[in-house]
Amino acid sequence: MRFMKMFALFLAAMAVTTAHAADKELNVGFIYVSPIGDAGYSYAHEQGRLVVDAMDGVKTSYVEAVKEGPDSERVILNMARKGYDVIFGTSFGYMDPMLKVSKQFPKTVFMHCSGFKQSDNMGNYFGRMYQARYLAGMVAGSMSKSKILGYVAAFPIPEVIRGINAFTLGAQEVNPDVSVRVVWTKTWYDPATEKEAAKSLLDAGADVIAQHQDSPGPQEAAEEKGVYSIGYNSDMSTFAPKAHLTSAVWNWGPYYTKVVNAVKNGTWKAESAWPGMDEDIVGLSPFGPMVPEDVKQKVAAKKAEIIAGTEKVFTGPIKDQAGTVKLAEGVTATDEEMLGMTWFIQGVVGTTK
Repeated sequence: MRFMKMFALFLAAMAVTTAHAADKELNVGFIYVSPIGDAGYSYAHEQGRLVVDAMDGVKTSYVEAVKEGPDSERVILNMARKGYDVIFGTSFGYMDPMLKVSKQFPKTVFMHCSGFKQSDNMGNYFGRMYQARYLAGMVAGSMSKSKILGYVAAFPIPEVIRGINAFTLGAQEVNPDVSVRVVWTKTWYDPATEKEAAKSLLDAGADVIAQHQDSPGPQEAAEEKGVYSIGYNSDMSTFAPKAHLTSAVWNWGPYYTKVVNAVKNGTWKAESAWPGMDEDIVGLSPFGPMVPEDVKQKVAAKKAEIIAGTEKVFTGPIKDQAGTVKLAEGVTATDEEMLGMTWFIQGVVGTTK
């Protein structure tokens, strides 16, 4: 009888312990490469964090303006030591430091944005931003009179090169003779440098400025010159209301919620995730008042095709700058080919160095 009572007490204690474990608050950390007030890349991720922070049983925090390399390893390691359950590293240069730390903390879930390396407890993710880039290119190509588009770009890595190519393909869809001139800044966030790069493209005859940068500097340069612009990461219309045609934007909330729920439910597994427009991860911001209705309709129709899967951005015939066929007619690039893209298509003026 005494044994039965003790066993009942044991079961009750176990039930309480299990209930506490289920109710345990999940600590989720985010690491950003630039300030969250940049109106760009880190700002977009921050909006996703706020969605996660509103979830029941979840507590989040972040560290902003963390340089890639050794400094990021220090921040990632610090979060892991503090017992964070999930850590999101949102910049390409965090990949190797995060991989190193992940092996030291096997019970922590690590998620790296825009990379390709994994471990048992580290996955990677990005969005098919090239889809939104293509649509933005259609808008830019439709609005250009000089047939010269300018593109202020951060670093010559596949993520950026792929976006430039997609943008160019979209512009060529509506304006076959258009060219896209690229200037590299070799920085993710440097408003002054980005603005000066845009000015150099404007001096070269560009009448629409696009960007793969975190600040609205290129948008401001376009407005000051009296020409058009395409933003990136978030709706940048407030910075250049007379110039801003649209922005290729991120919507990280749905994906971050999905990952955190999987961790809470014990179903998370390390994988490479690449969601797109069909999952509402990427898209376009509202069009500026200067964009004609027929352009909006063309873009809407193409967007519907992309979501339905009937339009694949990188489908041949596509040639590189030297005229070499990279994708034969009717052939669609694989995810591996797109993720490793290091070449420019015909119509892009610039180097991948």
